[in-house]
Amino acid sequence: MIIDSLKNTKPYEHIHPLFKKAFEYLKSVDFAKTPTGKVKLEGDKLYVIVSDSELKTKEEAKLEVHNEYIDIQLPISKCETFGWTCRANLKDEIEPFNKDKDIQFFNDKPDTHFTVEPGNFLIFFSGDGHAPCIGEGIIRKVVVKIKL
Repeated sequence: MIIDSLKNTKPYEHIHPLFKKAFEYLKSVDFAKTPTGKVKLEGDKLYVIVSDSELKTKEEAKLEVHNEYIDIQLPISKCETFGWTCRANLKDEIEPFNKDKDIQFFNDKPDTHFTVEPGNFLIFFSGDGHAPCIGEGIIRKVVVKIKL
């Protein structure tokens, strides 16, 4: 997992061939004025989802993992709290991995919680169990999906 400012993306652009394109897109769009929905930048290899999501309590938010995609998550309208646990420590699966949706949820409790402000981003890799959308109210956020 990585947390940093959108002003400081250069050190991460080498991690994956599509990271630079993803960060350039994130920096070029005013997501507060962008309609919700999915934007394909490189077919199923790189796409962006803009959503207005209802936030949950820490108890309601479930840890999730992905096998095929890296997530870059960016809160837009307000701060967002996340739970995190190393995937290797997750034991209490809710259902088997859903390959079609590239997601699996767990009942385990996060090892830590942290809050991210607008203008900062997170990168979640396949080894990161993450519980997004914790807080109160509705949040505008962006999730970039990058195929491994």
